[in-house]
Order: sequence, then structure tokens, then C-alpha cells
Amino acid sequence: MRKLIGALVLVLLIVSVIVAATMNGRALGKRPLPGGERIAVVYIQGIITTQTISGGPFGGSTAGIRGVVDALRRVEEDPAIKAVVLRLDSPGGSAAASQEVAAQVERVKKAGKKVVVSMGDVAASGAYWIAAGADRIVADPATVTGSIGVLIETIQVTGLYGKIGVNKEVVKSGPFKDMGSESRPMTAEERTILQKMVDDIYDQFVDRVAQGRNMRREQVLVLADGRVFTGRQAKSAGLVDELGDFRDAVREAGRLAGIKGEPEVTDLGPTNFWDFLTRNMTGRTLYPADMLPAWLLCSPLTQR
Repeated sequence: MRKLIGALVLVLLIVSVIVAATMNGRALGKRPLPGGERIAVVYIQGIITTQTISGGPFGGSTAGIRGVVDALRRVEEDPAIKAVVLRLDSPGGSAAASQEVAAQVERVKKAGKKVVVSMGDVAASGAYWIAAGADRIVADPATVTGSIGVLIETIQVTGLYGKIGVNKEVVKSGPFKDMGSESRPMTAEERTILQKMVDDIYDQFVDRVAQGRNMRREQVLVLADGRVFTGRQAKSAGLVDELGDFRDAVREAGRLAGIKGEPEVTDLGPTNFWDFLTRNMTGRTLYPADMLPAWLLCSPLTQR
């Protein structure tokens, strides 16, 4: 029985690798897609980071911008793709990673392609940094968005170290090399340095929103205190263009691109076997935990 189970797992792993390779080749290859004018869909889900963290061949959660940037580069280069819908479902993440995606969005626009953002449950902070440069932003009325701001968090556990008898010693080349260390309080000089970093990135964020949304900087500053908005509130504030669902965003992309009728859509993600299988069977991504009983999901061992 163990040999049979092992063989089945091996077969599934091999199939997942083949499917992923095929889908990556389709998404990243240079050859134009067959058929007429079409719209691409690119997903930005989870924490936005330059690192890639995969849940494995059956995992539903993958964070990292490499695949997103590659897909957007395909949009930029493929003459058959006239517009792209960015489906955002992210609470944000790294400022630098958000900037890299935003830079590729600008290249797509310079190539003459239209960019429409479709906001899902959450499109906040770094996700809004990306969205701000789109030609059009469509959000659900209950979407959580905004959170225009920057923070740096440190943890100070000297009290805990004292209780358990831990004494950390550091040999450093300069007074600020261990800045943010958890083993000692932050000095006034270190706090000033970190605050200047936060202020600089914050200024970049505000400038991005002002430029992308065609707003005065003073208007953005009123909204950029870290608060979040519902989609409906964001529309009233000028951070979102219209309220609607994913299909509305696809139709808007088609309209902006001058495509008549219902646009033909090319899905440039996801790229793992489980997403591929369940999205094609059910129209949405299912995760293994979705098949567990509800009471089990409340267990600390299975929280997502």
C-alpha cells in the first residue's frame, strides 16, 4: 500500500511539473497568441514581495512578483494582447516589490496597451501603489483599499530575555549596524534614521498616487494617513473610478482597447497544478483546506 501511495504521489508531482512548465511556456513565450485581439488577465495575490514562497505543487498561495512581472512583459510584447486586467487581492507588502510591478505596468502602457485594475477582497497599501497607475480602477463596493502609508516594525524583547536568562552580545563595525535589534531599546538617533526612511518612501508613494490618479498632492495627503476605505468610499474620494466586479473590469478593458463585443480573454496565471486543475473544473481556485470540515478549520493547527 505504501508503495502504491508513493507511486501515485510521484505521478502527480510529475504531472504538476509538466503542466506548470507548459503554462509557463504559454505565458512567457515570445510567440504571439493565435486568434484576434484579446485581453490578458494577470493575478496579484497575497503579500507582495520580491521573494517567491510557494505552497508546493498543490498549494494555492504563491507570493512573489517574478511571475507577475514576466506575465506583464508578455503583455507588453505580444501584439495580439490589447489590454490587461490586473486582478488584485493583496493587503500590500514590500515597497520595492510594488515599485517593480508598477514600473512594468508603465512599460505596458507605453507599449500602447490599456491597463484596468479589478479589486477583489483587499487591494491596499502596496497593492494600491500598483493600482494607482492603471488607466481605470474597478472595485467592488465592499472592497477594502487605500492604506496609503509606510511603516517599519521592530520587536523589543529585552524583558523576555531577562526572564529566560538570555544575554545577547553584538560586535559591530559602527553604531547603527544592529539598528532595530530586538535585544535592546532603540536609540533616539536610530529612530530618527528610520523615520527619515519611512518619510522618503511615503513621499514616493504619495507622488505615485498623485501622478497616477491625476490628483493634486495636497488632495492625496488628506487621504494618505494610513486609513482604509471601502470600494464605495474610495470612489467618492477619487481613488477608484467605478464600482463593479471582475467581468465589469474585463468589459471596461475591452472598451478602452476598442474591442467590439465580448472580449476574448487570455489567463496568464496561475501556474501551479492545483490552481490549473480546480480553476478549469470549477471556475475558481479551490485550496485543499476548502474540502476540510468547517470545525477543523477553526483549529490552530489548520488556520490559514
